[in-house]
Amino acid sequence: MYSVKTGGRVAEPDNRSEQVGQGPKHDLPKAIDAPYQEIETTSAGRLGFYANTENAGRPLILLHSINAAPSAIEIKPLFDHYRSKRPVYAPDLPGFGRSERRNRSYKPTLFADALNEFVSRVVDQPADVVACSLTAEFTARAALLAPDHYASLVFISPTGLSIRRPPSGKSADGMMAMYRVPLLSDGLFKLLTSKLSIGFFLNRSFAGETPRDLIDYAYSSARQPGAKYAPFYFLSMKLFTPDALETLYRPLQLPVLVLYDHDPNISFDRLDELLNRRPNWRAARIERTFGLPHWECLQPTITAMDSFWQGEP
Repeated sequence: MYSVKTGGRVAEPDNRSEQVGQGPKHDLPKAIDAPYQEIETTSAGRLGFYANTENAGRPLILLHSINAAPSAIEIKPLFDHYRSKRPVYAPDLPGFGRSERRNRSYKPTLFADALNEFVSRVVDQPADVVACSLTAEFTARAALLAPDHYASLVFISPTGLSIRRPPSGKSADGMMAMYRVPLLSDGLFKLLTSKLSIGFFLNRSFAGETPRDLIDYAYSSARQPGAKYAPFYFLSMKLFTPDALETLYRPLQLPVLVLYDHDPNISFDRLDELLNRRPNWRAARIERTFGLPHWECLQPTITAMDSFWQGEP
């Protein structure tokens, strides 16, 4: 049993598939078979998360990627492994999963602020963080804003290391304007999140067969009210930071590990440059993986992270 500090009151954990506090029950089942809780954040509204805090040790926060229908189910293999070894937390990021999906402006700062508020109010001590894909940029931003919240960072297939910069300015605004047209955005999102489309994009992240649970849960998640809002900010490239290497990654002072191999959606052109310039950065290649190594090569992924946390070369 654990409790969570929620801004002046303590809420007990909830093992049901309902929302804690006021509001409607969740139609979306839990992504992970673990105690589930929610807090009301000032930065991003209602934030849902899974936690197992029965064991001692440094807290571990696991963060899913950003795409059309992500959720905490993406990091389930890591949660299931570490839940018996240390305190572990897995939030659904703002706009996704069981967290609030309000029609609002989604920006990198919103995700960074929400993460910092989560660490401050729920975890309440420096934590190790594992972040996937674009969420690595949000996590780096959060760590720069509140370095005392974090002990180390592990980035799985992080964005921001390509020589190509994401579109910005008028190009991104134009895409976002198109997504704001109700009938067009509804039809486009429905097409992007059909089971066929979800399966196609998830298959690109697996060398072998994509687990059916991932496809089915993403499809269910994309059918929730407000599911289209945050993904359209991602699709319009507004969640990416131009030159993330220089503005977000290079200034980090704490230990950072990059896990990577062949990701069809992400390139690592500047990884060697970063490793050569910043001694606090390390990298490990998890071979024969396509972006989600903890699903297909769990043990090599765990071995690389454990060695990193133990300070082994």
